[in-house]
Amino acid sequence: MAVKLFEPYEINNVTLKNRIVMSPMCMYSCHNEDGMVNDWHYTHYTSRAVGQVGLIIVEATAVTPQGRISPQDLGIWSDDHVEGLAKLVGMIKDHGAKAGIQIAHAGRKAELEGEILAPSAIPFNEKMKTPKEMSISDITETVKAFGKAAKRAKQAGFDIIEVHGAHGYLINEFLSPLTNHRTDEYGGSMENRYRFLKEVIAEVKAVWDGPLFVRVSANDYLDEGLDPSHYVTMAKWMKEEGVHLIDVSSGAVAPAKISTYPGYQVPFSEKIKREAAIATGSVGLITTGIQAEEILQNNRADLIFVARALLRDPYWARTAAEELGYEIEPPIQYKRGW
Repeated sequence: MAVKLFEPYEINNVTLKNRIVMSPMCMYSCHNEDGMVNDWHYTHYTSRAVGQVGLIIVEATAVTPQGRISPQDLGIWSDDHVEGLAKLVGMIKDHGAKAGIQIAHAGRKAELEGEILAPSAIPFNEKMKTPKEMSISDITETVKAFGKAAKRAKQAGFDIIEVHGAHGYLINEFLSPLTNHRTDEYGGSMENRYRFLKEVIAEVKAVWDGPLFVRVSANDYLDEGLDPSHYVTMAKWMKEEGVHLIDVSSGAVAPAKISTYPGYQVPFSEKIKREAAIATGSVGLITTGIQAEEILQNNRADLIFVARALLRDPYWARTAAEELGYEIEPPIQYKRGW
């Protein structure tokens, strides 16, 4: 039987050499609060490309300075960021991987000096700052910032863009009734709460014709919050609007008790894939090749997003191949060792 984890995967005219994706993970490694790529990023991402990951998605990259999670976040709010990102893209592609970037705004979870923004003036918890409720002009400017970020990502040569709509950051805050108490056209009904993401997708699509992913938190884990069935509906809307894949994570929009175990988010990916008829990526405590292969063979997701396992082992693809009895072509420099 063919090993599906190492089969190529084509999405909107981009072909990944295998189904292994390096999940976007913040590195909090920028110097001088300027959001610029530096040597750490070149080393970190390129080593995973050498390690035969099919798609590397660069960490949450802020579309505005105010949208950073921390002062050390990567940025894409200025044309000055393009040169460093383009160099990073070139280094990733030199080793046969495709390059993606996650564009993001932290919303009320920004830990910065000065004013932070959110759909409603509700802090994440008692230790965090109370955000300013966004005006319509704040919303319009932020939507435009996502479009400008997409344009810069295209200039830098990225193959794939992922919009960060998960983990309690700004887009997720608009989607969830726990964090969106607005009474205007951006609050109330699910369609209204979805409006901000809809406008972001349209703004990105106006300048970007490559594959477009959206990461979602498919479960708020709270009674009054969203659950996977709500995200099936929204995934159908996203598909109509030209999104190609839903990257299915969960939680973090508001403090909640979450029972985590290997593959705990896979059922959410499976439900969205089957009921919304859209490609999905599964992420979260997927640590072995055997586990990844089961998810793919049972059609529970199309791509496997590997996070912490790739922090532990840049050559996770090789480890997974050995578990599955599959031989991958090593980088020529490593043939003696692999």
